[in-house]
Amino acid sequence: MTYDTAVDRRSQVLSWIALGVVYVAWGSTYLAIRIGVGHLPPFFLAGIRYVIAGTLLYPVARWAAARGREPGAGSARPGWKAWFAGAVIGILLLFAGNGGVTVAETTLPSGLAAVLVATVPLWMIVFAWPVQGQRVTWRSAAGLVTGLAGVAILVGGTGSGRLSGVLIVLGAAAAWGFGSVLGHRLPLPRQAMLAAAIEMLAGGAVLLAVAAGTGEFGRIRWASVPASSWLALAYLVVAGSILAFTAYGYALARLPLPTVSTYAYVNPVVAVLAGIVVLGERFTWREGLGAALVVASVVIILHRSRATSRAATRARVPGLRRDRPADEPGHLGDRGRERARLPGVHRHQRRLQAERGDGGREFAHPRQHPGGIDHVAVDGVTADAVPVARPADR
Repeated sequence: MTYDTAVDRRSQVLSWIALGVVYVAWGSTYLAIRIGVGHLPPFFLAGIRYVIAGTLLYPVARWAAARGREPGAGSARPGWKAWFAGAVIGILLLFAGNGGVTVAETTLPSGLAAVLVATVPLWMIVFAWPVQGQRVTWRSAAGLVTGLAGVAILVGGTGSGRLSGVLIVLGAAAAWGFGSVLGHRLPLPRQAMLAAAIEMLAGGAVLLAVAAGTGEFGRIRWASVPASSWLALAYLVVAGSILAFTAYGYALARLPLPTVSTYAYVNPVVAVLAGIVVLGERFTWREGLGAALVVASVVIILHRSRATSRAATRARVPGLRRDRPADEPGHLGDRGRERARLPGVHRHQRRLQAERGDGGREFAHPRQHPGGIDHVAVDGVTADAVPVARPADR
């Protein structure tokens, strides 16, 4: 076995371990939230979680961005536009999204909340049409119908006392889906960890402001808060925010995007099992059927991205290349950037490269590709594929 083969195998093993961490960490955060809100107000719990996590993550992200910065990759010191974009996304994802889930879990079982949050890809399809002009294909429509049927079963089997919680979670999932789609249109920092830190700080600050405005600080009985609630908060900060996001970024850089996106339908399964084992939550047959339909809808939607991406790979033509890390063999590097400026490269390619800062990445012209522009693979997902939820955090 050569040294390079051993290194590649080790990297592959670590990548799958990282994805496993994402499965467990983000799936179990619903359980930790349910335990935490037992004695801590929801907005305070979510707000202090993200402020602490963002404060710890921000200097590390700045250091990593400065260390790995390349010409044209952007500054490690984000400007006001990056902070504004991060604040908008942080408010949508963390305040409206995760904050809503935290509020809802004061009345809902953690497993049911996780299943309802799994509708995020459905909401992304809905918002991708007006925001990004992405068409809704028959497979997307099938996924939407299946998911809506599952949600209808879940809502129909919910008592009046839980109906408000169900609606809050669905609204939170819609906010998360809208923020995920809008994030592709805003000037967020190019470094994912830095963008996440800004989103955490902005979203956490708004959550704490709402907690103060609603009088949550005055309702906390500090002496009577059990150790389990503080441990749940620590778990949400360390495992649910910092560790899981780092593992997600590591897996995303080394595994195919469709593989990493499987967290979207593994997380609710983990959450349901954790709620049953730890808290003794019960799932009725109606809830089980609804959950199965929701997870099936996510599988249909994400399988569409994987299948179309494979078709695009098989139809690969000159000029269409897969973006690889700079240390992998075959990366275009500086030589690719020089080739991209030759007269033979189309003008619109140079414009796209300048706008995206992609350097050596090359795009196939629509006329060069047998499937047209809708089937050109970009970062492992076709142009008409539904974007995978970009979880700054769960």
